[in-house]
Amino acid sequence: MATSKPAGLEGIVAGDTEICSVAQGDLIYRGYEISDLAENACFEEVAYLLLEGHKPDADQLRFFKDELISNRALPPQAIDTLKTCAPMLEQGTAVPMDVLRSTLSVIGHTDRDCQDNSPEANLAKAKRITAKIPTIIGHMQNLIDGRDLIGVDTGGDANLSHAANLLYMMTGERPTPEAEKVIDVSLTLYAEHDYNASTFTARVIAATLSDMHGALTGAIAALKGPLHGGANEAAMVMLAEIQEHIAKGGTVSDWMHNAFETKKKLMGFGHRVYKNGDHRAPILQALGKKVAEQKGGEFVQLFEIGEEVERIMLEEKNIYPNVDFPCGMTYYTLGIPVPQYTPIFVASRVTGWAAHVMEQHANNRLIRPVSNYTGPAVSKWNDA
Repeated sequence: MATSKPAGLEGIVAGDTEICSVAQGDLIYRGYEISDLAENACFEEVAYLLLEGHKPDADQLRFFKDELISNRALPPQAIDTLKTCAPMLEQGTAVPMDVLRSTLSVIGHTDRDCQDNSPEANLAKAKRITAKIPTIIGHMQNLIDGRDLIGVDTGGDANLSHAANLLYMMTGERPTPEAEKVIDVSLTLYAEHDYNASTFTARVIAATLSDMHGALTGAIAALKGPLHGGANEAAMVMLAEIQEHIAKGGTVSDWMHNAFETKKKLMGFGHRVYKNGDHRAPILQALGKKVAEQKGGEFVQLFEIGEEVERIMLEEKNIYPNVDFPCGMTYYTLGIPVPQYTPIFVASRVTGWAAHVMEQHANNRLIRPVSNYTGPAVSKWNDA
């Protein structure tokens, strides 16, 4: 019988990686700390770092940006899939993460390198997928809003950055520099995070020598869960409940204490690793609050409520917010529909996932843990 392990495999080292280090005091992508990257690198530079394995020089970055731009447009089969799924989104049998998962799977069927796991093919697929995820999100939102699809032939505006084009594809409006910066930094903050649930899912699939599209499709399914990527959506839903409570004459404090008494799960707080605070959270909090102050009104109030929620959680439960908490407020301030928060997470994390798939394929061994059996003792079938 195997030795019992901690629930959720907490603290268990499952493998080696050169991609990312997650610890209480820092988050490092291939040797660069996250605060340094958030302040000094654009998302395309971070994506290149993760996928190619090193910081790009000026020529490499320019070529990489051109590669992404040239691969933004979706194949017709993917657009047909989005249109087929649109009624399912409306009736509620599908959510955007489901549609994103299905559309990426279809894109895999159209990729000339889909069944090729060579390093060259994997890198090419990773870049193409990174380029196309924002287009899927944008087209999906246009269909939800009943608008014509934007940039069907181009995947957007070639003059816009990856982050800016993501917002443009969703709204048809070119974002302000401030909004572009916020999305760009949020993509950097979410790009990679060690052996988290979705990344580990991707590696397990890749370890069977399955393909890049299949591994990333599985990762999307893992990220959909509210205990992983869905937490930013759930955090905003929670804040909206508090806003409604206040509008009816209540306070943040009495809502929070009722939540404590009824053991309501408060999303956007706590982290398996960052017990003393997620250092990504204040980076996004500061950027989001700045945009909120520019817009004023309900957006300033939202951040004030958020700060009060954080204070109560810290003082009474000694629990810090994770990056999903300010993300919910920040994306709402930018006018992004709540159901698209986690798909935007995918637009970022796909770079980390792909890097892990390539690393797994490069030095592969089938991932096959054992379990600790806790079922009934052996008995004879005919004795019952």
